[in-house]
Amino acid sequence: MRDIILLDDATINRIAAGEVVERPVSVVKELTENAIDSGAKNISVEIKGGGIDYIRVTDNGSGIVKDSIRTAFLRHATSKIRCADDLNTISSLGFRGEALSSVAAVAQVELMTKTPDSILGYRYNISGGREMSFDEAGVPDGTTVIVRNLFFNTPARKKFLKSPLTEANYVTQLMERLILSHPDISFKYTVNSDIKLSSSGNGDIQAGIYNIFGRQIKEALNPVSFESEECTVSGFSGRGEISRGNRNGEYFFVNGRFVKSRVLSAAAESAMSPYLMQHRYPFIILYIDIQSELIDVNVHPAKTEIRFRDEKQIYEIIESSVSASMKHREQIADALAPLISSEQDKPKAEDVPEPFQHSRLDKIQADPSYETPKTHTESTADPVFAESLIQSQKALQSSDLCSTSAAKPVQENLFTDGFLSAAHAKRHKLIGQVFDTYWIMEYEGKMYMMDQHAAHEKILYERFSKQIENNAVVSQIISPPYIVSLSLSQEEALKESLDAFSDIGFTIEYFGGREYALSSVPSELFRMSPQDYFISIIDELAADPKAKSPKQAADRIATMACKAAVKGNMRLSFSEADKLISDLFELDNPYNCPHGRPTLISFSREDIEKMFKRIV
Repeated sequence: MRDIILLDDATINRIAAGEVVERPVSVVKELTENAIDSGAKNISVEIKGGGIDYIRVTDNGSGIVKDSIRTAFLRHATSKIRCADDLNTISSLGFRGEALSSVAAVAQVELMTKTPDSILGYRYNISGGREMSFDEAGVPDGTTVIVRNLFFNTPARKKFLKSPLTEANYVTQLMERLILSHPDISFKYTVNSDIKLSSSGNGDIQAGIYNIFGRQIKEALNPVSFESEECTVSGFSGRGEISRGNRNGEYFFVNGRFVKSRVLSAAAESAMSPYLMQHRYPFIILYIDIQSELIDVNVHPAKTEIRFRDEKQIYEIIESSVSASMKHREQIADALAPLISSEQDKPKAEDVPEPFQHSRLDKIQADPSYETPKTHTESTADPVFAESLIQSQKALQSSDLCSTSAAKPVQENLFTDGFLSAAHAKRHKLIGQVFDTYWIMEYEGKMYMMDQHAAHEKILYERFSKQIENNAVVSQIISPPYIVSLSLSQEEALKESLDAFSDIGFTIEYFGGREYALSSVPSELFRMSPQDYFISIIDELAADPKAKSPKQAADRIATMACKAAVKGNMRLSFSEADKLISDLFELDNPYNCPHGRPTLISFSREDIEKMFKRIV
């Protein structure tokens, strides 16, 4: 065995850098979080070559005082905490104290900074962890960090990076999350001299959503709201037509930090499951503000995962608040609307002022004779005329702030003015049935189509579910009783769910061996060969270990009531269809069948006229 030695500082820093700096997006994340923590209201991020060649982060924050500049590049140097106890009440985004030292260990870094009360600022150059220069410089208030040639001294790690386009996409995802999580900060994001994203910083969350995702997404969102002493929840849940095939549409922000959480995902997905098809995931944006002592944010090196002290409580809060946001809201999908927004549906990113230009603008407004001092810094953007800046700033100041104050979830009835309004039901014009399956209706310039099978499924399911919930299930006696023989696994499943069966109208008695007597069943199932459906339910419970709780077992049983629904290719009379429609409108969620398929879709008059080329 070779002698054990202490590593030198340069080697230690490179090893530590491997924990913090995995790829360019890691650098941008650390630098932008520092900018946010500095109190900046304007942050500009520019990358070239996917961030491998060049990264610049400019902010108008508090800056760094001269005596702290060198210290900022030392390992475990931070302004965010002072002792271990502070880890229990962290409110800042960055706190590890390794960002600048780790970046400087594997890149060429130039820092320019100035505090508001200083006449001059400073420029500091450090390459591969070695100080190159430290000089006074005429720079604007705030901080600019330029990172060049990432991993220039660790070529083996550089080989593991992906293409510049892919690396840039990672940074783009980060910037989208920052815009969503900090609507009160103006961001400008530039890739290879092309402005990709910009935000006004006026506090309007929906404006940020529109800038990132486009109009189709923005218009398919329902507000989420909840408030308690421990936490508040706000944000938006997406209707079924904008669901995703993976969890990339789930955005959770806890105390301003984007996080991934199994608890939050499970709660949101449970609440949204009645509105989604199988194997689809919700589009959801949630902001959770919670007392810092109730969470642990120091469980992941990149701080993207957190731990809740009471996971059960937070699960119930998220599930109930998201569920409330979806109920009693008209959610009929436009049949021709794209499932995801296109680039043409998004606003064009504007050339917003750089952070230091906002500071200059304030001085121009206060004193029109003020002349902007020239600065020598590579962070300077293209010149922007003072007049256009003034107009831009006035526009920002006059913008209304989006209110995100939370309230306890209330199931508001939003059907009063829409297609599902009871008052408007008489104005629905029932046209007829096509393919013996779909019913066509006309109402106020739109054509609606209803799937009779999906609609009847949902009526039966919701009615039976409410009977179960209210302990009001009506049983039908079977005489003589059905005798059913069960396998060992079926018998175990029955024993584990026997109370659930009893609560919802089944009377089951042991008959000897592995045989049981079925002497009464819910009346909703009586018309459907109760013996066969009883065995089907048992088989489902036996196949899914997660379905053993009374609630889940009851849900599986309620789903079986759907088998009695009218089928497609079944001709109905107009009076039967009219009754089906009126029954559907009485439901809490009339928009989706129990399997997530839509019951109703709509075509606007404009859609139809476009298809016939009457308008272009």
